[in-house]
Order: sequence, then C-alpha cells, then structure tokens
Amino acid sequence: MSLDRTTLLGIAQAERQRLGRTVQFADPQTWEQPSALPGWWNRDVMAHLAAQDTAAAHVVKGDPPEELAEYRRHLDGQPFTVDGFNEWAVERRSGLSTREVLVTWGQAADALLGYAGLLSEDGWDKERFPWLAGEIAARYLIQSRIVEWWVHGEDMRATNGLGPEYQHWPINLTIDMGIRMLPWALAEAGLDLTGYSVEVEVDGAGGGRWHWGLGAGEVPPADTKPDTTIVGRAPHLALVAARRIPAEDVLASGNLVTGIDAQLGVTILRHLRAFV
Repeated sequence: MSLDRTTLLGIAQAERQRLGRTVQFADPQTWEQPSALPGWWNRDVMAHLAAQDTAAAHVVKGDPPEELAEYRRHLDGQPFTVDGFNEWAVERRSGLSTREVLVTWGQAADALLGYAGLLSEDGWDKERFPWLAGEIAARYLIQSRIVEWWVHGEDMRATNGLGPEYQHWPINLTIDMGIRMLPWALAEAGLDLTGYSVEVEVDGAGGGRWHWGLGAGEVPPADTKPDTTIVGRAPHLALVAARRIPAEDVLASGNLVTGIDAQLGVTILRHLRAFV
C-alpha cells in the first residue's frame, strides 16, 4: 500500500487534530498521573512528542535539528540511542509548565505538517531527511509521526478517562510501518530470513492485507505463496507493532492466529515493531 501525498497529509492532519482533542478534553489532573507507558506520566508523553515533532519540523524545513545535535554533543562520544534521546528530551522539559509542554507540541506538529505541505514534488518523492536511525523519505517521516500520535494518544487515553479511540487510518498505518520495518527488526535481532515472506490479513478498524518479504529489499512475486500467515483483528496487531501487547497474549486470546509455518509467524509477531 502506498498512499498519495494529499491523502497521507490529510490523514496526518486528522490525527494531529484528534490528539489535540485528547489534550483539550483530558482532565487537567491526569497530566501529573502515570500513562500506560511504564515510567512516564501523561505530560512526559507529550514532552516526548514535542521534542520529536520539533526535530521533524526542523529537518523538513531544511534547518539543523538543534536539540538532536545538542544531545549528540552531550553524549561526548558515547553511542546515540533513540531511547536515550527520548529520556533526555523529556527530562530537560521537566521544569516547564504542563501548558508550555502542550502548546509546544501543537506548534511543532503544525509546523511539521506545514513544511511538509510546502515541499516540491521532487522533495516529497526523492529527498531524504536526516532522522533518528538514518535518512528517511518525507512520506515515511509523516507516517511515523501519525503512528506516534496514535500510539501515544492510546497511552494517555488508557489512564486519563477518555478511553481507547480506534480509527482506521492510524491503526492501518501502524501495521503498515511495522510490516515495512520487518527486515530491519529481524536483522537487529540477529535473524536472517532472506527468501521468506509473510502474508498478513486483518479486519476491523485498520484492516488490510499485506504480502511482504522478510529480507532487505525483497518483494515477493504476485504469484508466490507466503511461508507463513497472520490473520485476525487489526487493532490487536497494531498494538503488537506498537510494543504495547505481547505477541503471546494476542495469540492466546485468539485475536491473532498464525498459519502454514506457525512458528515463523510467532517469531515475526515477537519482533514486529512500528518504530526504531
């Protein structure tokens, strides 16, 4: 699946507005309470998003991502990690008021979408922007922000009284990102599944079908049968890709089922992830 630019930016704008409504309607007292993300309060989640969306807006505009550069200087030769940057960026915002954190996020998200909309067609299609794990095309940077907005929105809604909000596109794009990242995620785990492929078919909000190669750059021919299958409910698969539900739990509940080489399907679910 590959969405055109106008559609993807429209989905991103809708998800930015949806998270904005989560911010608007959350009980103010819940910002200083734990989110569903272990170790982070709800305001910490928004501080994290503010940091990453500010950096994303900078790179799409063509400016240096100043905070990322400052963090790298802070490392003094130690290896860069995304988790390390996230923790550092949240901690340095701990002295800000909650309102400042929330307003900064909204401004950063709006700036990112605005600058993405100003890119030329060549810039959108061909330019690569420096990001957390290397260079990334604009379409995948925007998709990654949609994923983050939905996933972290769910983290906060789980504890702020608003409850889950399942919408087709953010769930579908979270699954899509996880599937696209499978060759990288498997390689990071030391697994070489070159020559194998998986077919995924899920229904409900976010439902869709994918047939994906498990080796870097592999595209299975249309008439090739997959080596394993994953079927079931799309929201559950998205939450597995978001690392919010263990693979074993959704398999035990029957909300996801693997077939053909069932163990290969289980391995894929254990390593599926929609972010670096």
